[in-house]
Amino acid sequence: MKPETLGEILSDMYVTAKDGEKVSNIHLFGIRFAKEITSCGTSPTEIARHAGIDVSYGTEISKGRKLAKYVLIK
Repeated sequence: MKPETLGEILSDMYVTAKDGEKVSNIHLFGIRFAKEITSCGTSPTEIARHAGIDVSYGTEISKGRKLAKYVLIK
């Protein structure tokens, strides 16, 4: 998957998140798309930039990606 496509998905998840759940949705994005994030050839910070959100959220994407091997999405 292209970084731009991941950015679009992340942007949608961020914008549609309920109040107080934006960071949780970023973690969920990292969990749900861990393989794609790893294989896309760019950094989580760059994906955040493509999403139009603060690049500091790259850290939150990374946290979600790391959690992916430990959790299942309901």
